[in-house]
Amino acid sequence: MPHDSPISEESITLRGRLLLASPGLSDGTFDHSVIILDEHTANGGAHGIIINQPTGNTVGDLLKDPAFSALGHLPVFRGGPLSGEELTFSSFSKSAKNRIMRRTCLSAEMATDLINSENHIIRATLGHSAWSPGQLENELQNNTWITLRPSVRLIRMKHDLSLWRTLLSGISPYHAMLSQAPQNPFLN
Repeated sequence: MPHDSPISEESITLRGRLLLASPGLSDGTFDHSVIILDEHTANGGAHGIIINQPTGNTVGDLLKDPAFSALGHLPVFRGGPLSGEELTFSSFSKSAKNRIMRRTCLSAEMATDLINSENHIIRATLGHSAWSPGQLENELQNNTWITLRPSVRLIRMKHDLSLWRTLLSGISPYHAMLSQAPQNPFLN
């Protein structure tokens, strides 16, 4: 007779998932943020980048070397509160199984090579977000984050502050209602 195997906490991972800040999270840094997780394990913690906070700068504002002029027009996003002065590159693409693939820690040279590929979207980010072992799990239990499996549509969506509202409203009618709530309902 078949039986279910117990799932250990070490086997549960949110790698590749999106974290949407709970509407009640208004700490400034993560308020209305959408994060894509690069890594997540029970023993190793979690690591990712915020994908919907443009800084208003371009790579050309930060990298003056003519060798990287092909990247000059790319907008730079705030990836999180850690290592905020560190510029990193990553790419988003669609896999053969119609899933989002993300390559992290690309060199500026690699990003330059991929920038003209119609199969890749290059992302420039300052900083990142990280959680120590157990920290993200605790925040999830406290309903700080809403997890979501990303659709390949994410690649072509506008990655600004409207992304949070768009993704949240697509979960359910209840979440659509939450997405329309004012940031501070006490100011009404």
